[in-house]
Amino acid sequence: MPKRSQFTLAIATVQRRDAVQQQLDALAKGNSFPGVIATVRDRGGRVRTYTAGVADLTTRGPVPRDSRVRVGSNTKPFTATVVLQLVGEGKVDLDAPIDRYLPGMVRGDGLDGRRITVRQLLQHTSGIPDYDGVLAGDYLKLQHVYWEPRELVDVALKHKASFPPGTSWEYSNTNYILAGLLAQKVTGRPVGEEITRRVIDRIGLRDTYWPALGDQTITGPHPHGYYKTTPNGRNVDVTELEPSPAWSAGAIVSTPADLNRFFTALIDGRLLRPAQLKEMLTTVPASGLDVTPGGRYGLGIAARPLPCGGYAWGHGGDIFGFETRNEVTTDGREAALAVTSMPTTEADAKRVAAALDTALCQ
Repeated sequence: MPKRSQFTLAIATVQRRDAVQQQLDALAKGNSFPGVIATVRDRGGRVRTYTAGVADLTTRGPVPRDSRVRVGSNTKPFTATVVLQLVGEGKVDLDAPIDRYLPGMVRGDGLDGRRITVRQLLQHTSGIPDYDGVLAGDYLKLQHVYWEPRELVDVALKHKASFPPGTSWEYSNTNYILAGLLAQKVTGRPVGEEITRRVIDRIGLRDTYWPALGDQTITGPHPHGYYKTTPNGRNVDVTELEPSPAWSAGAIVSTPADLNRFFTALIDGRLLRPAQLKEMLTTVPASGLDVTPGGRYGLGIAARPLPCGGYAWGHGGDIFGFETRNEVTTDGREAALAVTSMPTTEADAKRVAAALDTALCQ
């Protein structure tokens, strides 16, 4: 009897794993996502990497299992971690106005850095508009254009505040450009260098890096990233691009496996002191976050209810050519997946979210 039970358990495990592969195969069909890669750790501690589709629409080669991708807004938790480490060191006050660290930088219609706190930047409750929508409108003309961080802030400040600080929630990349500038001002070092020293090297993320100035490539094995202006449009190869418009809001290159390692180390308390981790994981309702009702946002990290019960912690990131979605749970489950084109429809975004759910709830 015991042998039969073990055999039955093994078959059930294979079937659950096959469900993940089926989801990824379905994502790679059609014209939405040429390639897909995911790394999953299940309830039993087993880790598996899945791939589907092709790495290159020209050569039709397979997606490398150790693929590096641009992780977009998954950079934000790295930036938030550095700022919160500085809080733990007594160098930054979460509830101080950002004008204390970046005097005079934030001024505009309904915008005043003397009334917006560091916490509100990290939690997207500042009311500062997002520069990203302006730049994305004509992206292919800007694919290889370098931007200074201050220029990105200035683009946002041409627009009226979305709401008075602290009164609502709205995702804005500008918040994290300012957080990166704050970290640089306080440390006296480039924010990418601080992220590398304080986070990437500290927990040994060997396939994660901050792109060097002027580097538009992805080093190491990687699939090509594609961009479409319309759902049925032509896939344009945007693998090589200027990452400076994303900067501390979205420039990092990583792998699904490393994203899992990072988020698990973060919620396990290996990167922040207890007081700062508690602040990071204190959330507010985040209306419209991703595609799942009930999402909440902390300081650079999101909490999302799972269909199988409980919450998962993670972030996700979109950048031209790639989308990453990833979450971990406090009981040791991990799932991170990347597709090689940003979704152009809500239906596609929901398909990616459903694949992540399958991976976490197996």
